[in-house]
This record gives sequence, C-alpha cells and structure tokens, in this order.
Amino acid sequence: MTEDAASRPEARAPRGFADRRGRDLVTERRLVQRVSEVYERWGFEPLDTGAFEYADALGKFLPDADRPNEGVFALQDDDDQWMALRYDLTAPLARFAAQNWETLPKPFRRYAFGSVWRNEKPGPGRFREFVQCDADTVGSDRPEADAEIIAMACEGLQAAGLPAGQAVIRVSNRKLFDGLFEAGGVTDPIQKLTALRAIDKFDRLGWEGVSLLLGEGRLDESGDYTKGANVPKAVAATIEAFLASAGDGALSRADTLNRIAQAGGLGATGESALQELAAIDRALSAMRVSEDAVRFDPTIVRGLEYYTGAVFEADLLLETIDDKGRAVRFGSIGGGGRYDDLVARFTGERLPATGFSFGVSRLASALRAAGRGDDEAVRGPVVVIVFSQDDMQHYLDAVSELRSAGIAAELYLGRAGMKAQMKYADRRGAPAAVILGGDEIAAGQVTIKDLDAGRALAAGISDNEAWKAERPGQRIAPRAELVATVRAIVDAARTAS
Repeated sequence: MTEDAASRPEARAPRGFADRRGRDLVTERRLVQRVSEVYERWGFEPLDTGAFEYADALGKFLPDADRPNEGVFALQDDDDQWMALRYDLTAPLARFAAQNWETLPKPFRRYAFGSVWRNEKPGPGRFREFVQCDADTVGSDRPEADAEIIAMACEGLQAAGLPAGQAVIRVSNRKLFDGLFEAGGVTDPIQKLTALRAIDKFDRLGWEGVSLLLGEGRLDESGDYTKGANVPKAVAATIEAFLASAGDGALSRADTLNRIAQAGGLGATGESALQELAAIDRALSAMRVSEDAVRFDPTIVRGLEYYTGAVFEADLLLETIDDKGRAVRFGSIGGGGRYDDLVARFTGERLPATGFSFGVSRLASALRAAGRGDDEAVRGPVVVIVFSQDDMQHYLDAVSELRSAGIAAELYLGRAGMKAQMKYADRRGAPAAVILGGDEIAAGQVTIKDLDAGRALAAGISDNEAWKAERPGQRIAPRAELVATVRAIVDAARTAS
C-alpha cells in the first residue's frame, strides 16, 4: 500500500446515522405531507424551530453539568453557553411557548416535523438521528382538547394508509394509577415506578408474571432475577381487578370505564381521571370516532413519568413480517398525552398542553412490514435513451415535452450503449423507456418500452426467438403522440400499484 493510499480516510457512516435513498425518502416525505394536510385541515399551524436549543432548555434531558454530552449532542458556543441538538420536538415547543406566549393565539395549536438527535448507544433499528412528527394544543385544559388530538391522530393514520381496524389508539389516564397508589398507601417514587414497570409487562407475562414483580420479584427462564416492587397485597389485589377491567378489546369505551369504576380502590384522584375519560368519550362519540379506532385500556403505563393526565398509544393491528419473512408483532407506532408542566421550568407556572407524536421512519417501516408500503414511491422517471450526439436535439425535445406535461423524465447522460441504458432504466424503476433512433426520427415515430408490461410478458416466453418476434411491452406511436402514450403507461402503472 502506498503512503497516499494509507493516509486516505475510510468511507464509513458514523454509528447510528443511516444513509437513505430514494424510496425511503420519498415514502417518508409523502407520509409527512399527507399527515400535515390533515393537521392543517384541523386548524393546526406549522412551526419549525432550530435544530439546536440551549442545553438548560431540554428539561428532563438536561445533561449533567460535568457531562454535557450525556444523552444529547452538545457543544459550547462562543459565549460559553452549552447548546444541544434537539432531543425531541416538545422541548423546543416549550421554549417557544414560554418565549412568545404573550403574542400567541390562545390556545396555541401547532404541528411540527423534523430530525431529532439522541446521543445513545445505537443498535438494530435504533438510530441516533430520526424524524418525528408532532401535533400539540397548548393552553387548553379541556378534555375535549385531548379528544380532538386523538381523533386527529386517527385521521392522520388513515391518511398514512391505516384505516380503523388496521390500527387502534388505546387511551388511559395516568391519574388512575396515581389514585390507586394513593388509596393503597404507596408513596415511595421508586416503588411506584417499579410497580408501573411490572404492569407494563402485562401483555407479555400475564397476571401471574406481573403479580410476582409486584411482590418479591421474578426469576425468568434464563435464570435472571428481577427485584419486585413489594407493594402491599391489598394494592396488588386492586391492581389485578384493575387490569382485568381492560377486557378483551370487545368492550365499548363506556363499558370499560364502568368496569374500572367497579374495580374500586381508585380514590379521589382516580375518580377524577374517570370523569376526564368519560368526557373524552363523549367528545369522541360526538366526532363519530368509532370504538374500533379508539379504545380505553387501563393497562397503558408507558410515559406516566412524563404525562400528567390522559395518555394514548397507537398500535398496529396488521400482521407484519421482518426482513427474513418471519411474523413479528410491530407494536406501538405513535403516542402522546397530556403534559401540563410544559413551560413550568421557564415561567414557574403550569400551562396545560396535550399532543400526539409518531416517528416518521418507524411509521413508514410499519407500513412496509404490513405490506402497505408506498409502491408508487419506488417509481423512477421515464428514461429517454441516447443513441447519437447528432440527434441530441430530438432527445432534449422529448424529455422537455414529458416534463412540461407533468411526467417525471430524464435524459440518459452516460456513455453506455442501449443494452446498458435499458438496464439503467430498469434499476431506476422507470415505468417506460423512450427510443428515438435514426429510423424512428426519419419516420416521425417513437418507440416506447412499457417496462412493467415487458417484464410481465417476458416471464411467459421461454424461447429467445419468440421474445425477439413479439418484443413484449413495446409500442410504436406517432411522434406527436409521445406524451399521451407515455402518460397511459405511467397511469396504468400507478393504478396497478
């Protein structure tokens, strides 16, 4: 190896940062566009904040003074203040609302999308940079504001390609558990957190496993021991009845609330939560949000350290498969809730807020895993084949006509022959290739290869001579009909997908 070669840097992407090409980018942009149209139709305005926030504005993600890069990517500005790439889209909203509250319309309704960064250990499916999309209402404590966010999230999922029956939003209220613990005399924060983590495993372990984790602890199949919460037996019994109120998903929202109430042991705080959920149900029913689209489920405990009231989580119901074709449970594709401490660290006063968020890349992955990917996004442009420099004007005219008609098209600008150009068009996912050779130009014609039809027809022809004779997927049209012929092919391909 020469000295120059040895000094060259290795071409590599930083860990946790992914390169993304056409299909993924186009799919995500279209997803954001469709969801944004829903949010704007519901009266939410777009807001874009900078990628950096001052580190002390990041709330619970504020790094330790001695470790300014812990959890976030931070740097020191020329005035010695620490700035960090935003960890989520909520902290910037909190800062913006506190900074501009006097001039904002109240309540303030905004949606935002963009990259967020987390300085955490990367792993399979876990990136240090990804795109989120949020919608929030700031300044309203009405349960109808929660219901509106939930209903809008349902419509957003539908716009993304997941109508009711293919995704469900499960709703609960963190004050149900607050009331349950208060009534049972459980006041230690660590004990409550351990109990919540145990309850979070209800879907996977069932009551038997959860009861062990609420007690002394549990030894799993691998021999690992998890220390339990050691809550009083009376509290564990109340939790068992409480979780049983979740039913099997067939209960209506009102019936679920009745079962929760019958479980008892919720105290005044829990009863208040039931009243809030009942108001949310009335608003959802008034907005004609179906029972299949939104269910009440008291087993939801994720995010309870953060949320102050209603909590919601969107789950994919469709069967999904991984890259190896194995059936997997995809799980959550978004979530949100009420967080009334939004700007308290800036102003010292509580400001009610509620919102919903989803990871754009994760939702796109969920759609692909369920066979609902945006196939249209993989379509490349129509490719105009180049034969001779002398006929370049004809090629430029053709590609210009197609673009002017709103058809994505490109002129091949490499120096390869026709066979390689056709392979190029195939790799680009082009629906068609336009051929203007000397014979076509002289005859005032154009040859157009319908690449999708050609592949389908060629699959049924095993004889090479027959393939040459039939020329599957090939059309000859008058030059003046170039645009109409290509449009018919493109529209047929779009309809088929």
